Amino acid sequence: MTPADSLDAVLFDADGTLIDTYEIILASMRYTVNEVLGKNCSDAELMHGVGTPLIDQMVYFADGDREVADRIIQIYRDHNDVVHDANIRAFEDTAACLQRLQNAGLKMGVVTSKRHAMAARGLEMSGIADYFPVLIGHDDCDTHKPEPGPILLGCELLGTAPERTLYVGDSPYDIIAGNAANSPTAAALWGMFSKEELEAQSPTYQAETLTDLLNQLGL
Repeated sequence: MTPADSLDAVLFDADGTLIDTYEIILASMRYTVNEVLGKNCSDAELMHGVGTPLIDQMVYFADGDREVADRIIQIYRDHNDVVHDANIRAFEDTAACLQRLQNAGLKMGVVTSKRHAMAARGLEMSGIADYFPVLIGHDDCDTHKPEPGPILLGCELLGTAPERTLYVGDSPYDIIAGNAANSPTAAALWGMFSKEELEAQSPTYQAETLTDLLNQLGL
């Protein structure tokens, strides 16, 4: 018996897990926060909240001013729209691993803090959208990571139990949310956060690549 025998489905975060968007997000963060707002944040500070709703990140950079946050979130989105399509791509082994999961009969879905339409666009342009009959975006659920609500909704739509649905993500917020949903979790060490940050949240698995994770699962 392999670990995969205890699973019916796998839910994934999108950015930094399936799709390599680090430089895209960072470029838009640098422009919005440092150039438009006139801050002097390091790249680490700019990327610290990635994985949580964008509005929460912008409220933080706007020092709690919701009106300013609403203004700069649109600036961020306009900038991101420009750089997104020219640079979006899946990680090198993503498509092959998704095919392995499909061949193993596991259901798959995506749970992301990105807006549904933008997430769907990224999956489509990366050539992997067809693997995911279920996509939960920021605007599809009343609660957001690190709360478990979006993951529980993903399980509901896939028709699987949380304890038999692995959640894979590259941020501490992903692991917190998955653990809170009573799902096994996998830390994507190939993403945007450090091993130490992810390890601190006690993921069920840690993997250097998606291929490595599937090997650990016995697939």
